[in-house]
Amino acid sequence: MKSEEITNRIRALYPALESLTDAALTRLLEDAHVMAVPAGTVLFDEESPCQAFPLLLDGTIRVSKVGANGRELQLYRVVPGEACILTSSCLLGRVAYNARGVAESAVLAVALPQPVFSRLLAEHPPFRDYVFALFAERIAELMQLVEAVAFQRLDQRLATLLLGKGRVVHATHQALADELGSVREIVSRLLKSFAEQGLVSLGREQVEIVDAQRLRRIAAPA
Repeated sequence: MKSEEITNRIRALYPALESLTDAALTRLLEDAHVMAVPAGTVLFDEESPCQAFPLLLDGTIRVSKVGANGRELQLYRVVPGEACILTSSCLLGRVAYNARGVAESAVLAVALPQPVFSRLLAEHPPFRDYVFALFAERIAELMQLVEAVAFQRLDQRLATLLLGKGRVVHATHQALADELGSVREIVSRLLKSFAEQGLVSLGREQVEIVDAQRLRRIAAPA
């Protein structure tokens, strides 16, 4: 992708940077580097150093916490136009990562080194407001996740997850288990039970919702 295309994409996806002059944005890109990686790439992991702030232009990044037993709990996803709050936190605190980030699909991003990120925070109020607004939003999401894991039954959480993905969910049982912080065997048993009740229809790497109304009743808090 040419420099002009990257500049246009950044302005379109990140309104907080739109007010930068052409000269300022050009200087920013001169200090940054373009990162293109295939799906499945581990972008950062536990205890790895945090050195740059990515402006995501294409693809999706899944951020998750990995337990000692290998189980994963998805914390959030990052899509184009958003930023990774964990990266922001690590850069601000100058500490290593404490979770894992994986490219769910091919990723194209502009990585802003630590000094550029710090300079933007200090000198460009719209970017600073954007970063801290994102902190508030992500913390609220993580609190909802903690509440769900701590207080909701797994069948409730699975029903909620399926309903949030549309009528046909294209995902493996393992992928659903990872999002729920559970294990594939338990999720498979629950899906089989849903299918036997006529709530869903199971296919290869696919779950089709058959009775959304009854599934909502399961998802609803008791």
